[in-house]
Amino acid sequence: MFRRPVLQVFHQFVRRESEIASSLVLERSLNRVQLLGRVGQDPVMRQVEGKNPVTIFSLATNEMWRSGESEVYQMGDVSQKTTWHRISVFRPGLRDVAYQYVKKGSRIYVEGKVDYGEYTDKNNVRRQATTIIADNIIFLSDQTKEKA
Repeated sequence: MFRRPVLQVFHQFVRRESEIASSLVLERSLNRVQLLGRVGQDPVMRQVEGKNPVTIFSLATNEMWRSGESEVYQMGDVSQKTTWHRISVFRPGLRDVAYQYVKKGSRIYVEGKVDYGEYTDKNNVRRQATTIIADNIIFLSDQTKEKA
């Protein structure tokens, strides 16, 4: 007597749950950054109360292009644009190595992901910040220093 209504409710519940599950299918996505440049300042290590410490430094990358009509190598003016990136290192081992060995002027390769966040400055104004969260750093030799 009660069996049929219970089964109908059960089937409706199962159908509803499967519809919800199919709408929650996770898609793969990618957030990867690769930067090669020079360090703009010695790293600093900061720790906010209740959070893990982070090593922070800036990295400059350059984009160069030739302007002018001619594509001949010697002709045309070379223009350059420097872009500064804020690098944050949270991984414990890498964070400590970066703090100890990254120095201003060092040439390094950084792999990580882009993070967009907000913070409140000392004047209590909300600001947006773009940060590269590093998960790998490769130290490159500096040819100019090796020759000296």
